[in-house]
Amino acid sequence: MESVNKKILLTGATGFVGGAVLRYLCRHPEYSVRAVTRKPAAFSSEVSESVSLGDLSPSQSWEQALKDIDVVIHSAARVHVMNEQASDPLSEFRKVNVAGTLNLAAQSARAGVKRFIFISSIKVNGEETTLGTKYTADGTVHPVDGYGISKAEAEQGLLKISAETGMEVVIIRPVLVYGVGVKANFMNMMKLVEKGIPLPLSSVKNKRSFVALDNLVDFISVCISHPRAANQIFLVSDGEDLSTPELLKKIAKAFGKNINLLPFPVSLLRVAARLVGKENITNRLCGSLEVDISKNRELLDWTPPMTVDNALLEAVRHYLGSRNQ
Repeated sequence: MESVNKKILLTGATGFVGGAVLRYLCRHPEYSVRAVTRKPAAFSSEVSESVSLGDLSPSQSWEQALKDIDVVIHSAARVHVMNEQASDPLSEFRKVNVAGTLNLAAQSARAGVKRFIFISSIKVNGEETTLGTKYTADGTVHPVDGYGISKAEAEQGLLKISAETGMEVVIIRPVLVYGVGVKANFMNMMKLVEKGIPLPLSSVKNKRSFVALDNLVDFISVCISHPRAANQIFLVSDGEDLSTPELLKKIAKAFGKNINLLPFPVSLLRVAARLVGKENITNRLCGSLEVDISKNRELLDWTPPMTVDNALLEAVRHYLGSRNQ
């Protein structure tokens, strides 16, 4: 696979995933990177160029940003939030994630961009699998919330643009991403484990797929140039599905601690969570969501390079280091 002198436009360059992709690209001299952000941001000297374009609006002009670009990696999005404030969330998601994305893609095709890599979401497939079944990249989709619906609509629009213009499109749907600098629920889980708080979760019998940030970035890097990635949809995970108790034990091991998991009926956990308005969190702790990444192995000869244990160890070390600064 030839990837010499690829000129790449990266959106969302200050985000959790986009920032990691940027650091990877800057370590590899065969890439020239133009980083796009909403607000002006300072980057390391390895970044070839940075551009601040404001919001990802449907009317945004990308002409200058797309000049001489070979590949677009589009990681910017209006992300899923737990406490939504918008009166019409779906409309807001569509404005950025659908109209904004398709505007960028259409201008990319006109500018001669060869490949457009779209960081989508497993929420396009759905919210939960039954234990023992897995989502597949080319299976049916069933998005439930506004974020998932907007990502699914963007995917369909991208495939249409590809068919009409010949620009290659690669769609990547990650599961929950964790790693160095992770925030939100995963960080909260790490904090609970560190404090040694007993957790009533030993009775949970589920399986969930996760993806280490380094594994996701490695997969994105393969999709920059691999000829067989063109016009394909991929799910990406670590390839090691874990129950919630198994994950908590691995996090505790990374901290060098023991964890106290207590038995408690899952049905009562769900009832209690519903009463205090935390049903979504309990669904994630108790429900299953597994993905099949065999397509990645068979089509692209890709296997996740980092183990779950090593990724958790790096995440914990970074968390402890940043907290003590």
